Amino acid sequence: MPICKECEDEVDELFRVKVDGKFRKLCEECVDIAREEAEIAGEALGAMQDMMGYKGR
Repeated sequence: MPICKECEDEVDELFRVKVDGKFRKLCEECVDIAREEAEIAGEALGAMQDMMGYKGR
């Protein structure tokens, strides 16, 4: 049985996803968590850039 690199649980299937510029093999639950964290970080960065008047996009 494969083991998830994030939660270290044995799972039926692992998914290869890119997290912080590195590819990792994660279970479905950890993939969802990583995707949510990436969305939140992107929104936070956008909000901060808007507050600072960044117009580089």
